[in-house]
Order: sequence, then structure tokens, then C-alpha cells
Amino acid sequence: SILPSIGRANALKDIKALGIIETFTVASLIEAADAAVKAGDVEPLLLHLAFGIGGKSYTLLTGEVASVKAAVEEGSNLASEKGLLIRQVVIPRPAKQLIESLL
Repeated sequence: SILPSIGRANALKDIKALGIIETFTVASLIEAADAAVKAGDVEPLLLHLAFGIGGKSYTLLTGEVASVKAAVEEGSNLASEKGLLIRQVVIPRPAKQLIESLL
């Protein structure tokens, strides 16, 4: 389910909680995003791949708060084990303007 979100935003109307995972490499982000969507009932919004030096990448996920927390934790743990996690965050109720600026 992550393929449609690579490089472009999925057209979801109802964005609930927002989860973000940022990694140092494209490969680590794809693995983390895959693990995240398998771990929780979340929808990938966007996979932004290879910006900056070395291929920094991030993904945006949405769903219910508990599901997003579980998904972000799983994906982040996978990237962290390899030393490639930059940051992860869960925003329970993101403002509409924040969503618009990220997508």
C-alpha cells in the first residue's frame, strides 16, 4: 500500500492523527514505511524520497492516534536498529494548514 504514495500524496479526505518517520536513506525509509503500515491500521499519505545529501527521506502516515503511534514505533524501531533513524513524531490532531504545507 506504500507504492501509490511514493513521490506524490494520496488523496485522502479524512486525515486524523499524523505520523512522520524520517531516515537517512531511501532504502531504510521504504523498509520503515512498509513495517509501519503492516503494524497498524494506517494509510500512507506520502513518501518523500531522496532529498538532501545522502538520500534523506520521510513518510507521512494517518489513522487513529493509537494505530499511528504503533505504526510509527514499529517503523522507527526498524530504522533505529540500523542507525538510520533521524526523527519520528506523532501529531494527534494536526492543523489543516500543517497538512496542506506538508502535502
